[in-house]
Amino acid sequence: MDVYRSIVITGGGGMLAHSLRDALRARRLDAIAVTRSECDVANAQDVSRLFQRHRPSLLLNCAAHTAVDLCEDEPARANAINGEGPAHLARMSCEYHTCLTHFSTDFVFDGQNDRPYRPDDPPAPISTYGASKLLGETKVQEANPRGWLILRTAWLFGRYGNCFPKTIVKLAQAGRPLRVVNDQIGSPTSTTDVAEATLRLLDQKATGLFHITNAGVTSWYDFAAEILRQFGLAADLAPVTTEEWIRTRPKQAKRPAYSGLDCSAYSAVTGHVLRGWKEALAEYRTSVGDAVALTQS
Repeated sequence: MDVYRSIVITGGGGMLAHSLRDALRARRLDAIAVTRSECDVANAQDVSRLFQRHRPSLLLNCAAHTAVDLCEDEPARANAINGEGPAHLARMSCEYHTCLTHFSTDFVFDGQNDRPYRPDDPPAPISTYGASKLLGETKVQEANPRGWLILRTAWLFGRYGNCFPKTIVKLAQAGRPLRVVNDQIGSPTSTTDVAEATLRLLDQKATGLFHITNAGVTSWYDFAAEILRQFGLAADLAPVTTEEWIRTRPKQAKRPAYSGLDCSAYSAVTGHVLRGWKEALAEYRTSVGDAVALTQS
């Protein structure tokens, strides 16, 4: 990692970006975190100015339109940020000989598999969000064919910003009933672990497409139950099907029923096996303090 003279993180205000900065600082490396107000990746001129100013040797692209349901109403905006934005970054990275790492999602798959998806499995997104993220992957590969690193991850949670565990804890503390879908399966994943895994791949000068999630799969309902257990909270928690959930929120985007990701390619390159999601959740529990402190944060 010490070969990188200038490290820039786009989407610098987000949960993953903060964890990447923490991981870099642990190695006594600093990064310039750039927010959308400073550089809108969908704007080619903004991206050009970013490269002219910082001349990054490593760029970590966390910028994305991640409001999955809103993307259904804003397909042009989703494609601009999630598709054309990475293309602008990839073209400038090629010009400036920048190592580009781009983060993508399990939503590029349709969820019909009966085993974890491998990086070489054919993508088939079923939502505007997923299609826009796949467009970004394709644009990165086309714009900078000499070398790129694309990392797909899923179900992110972390201490910075809003995430599923934080929401569940707050609702439980407020005495709200919790109705959580039990037929969508995936891997809850710590942003801390994604950040560290990213640096391990960069240590190996890895290029190509990799999957990074914590080990194991679960449903959103069982994830919620484990959150309540680890935080020592009681709540009125009950499962619902996706069909039942959509009846109350008909504008919901379609989500993959199963989106486990096969991380064996990552392990083969780095020699590292990602820990289980329950262990990662326990560390998150420690990092945010007790339930009262979480509510007040």
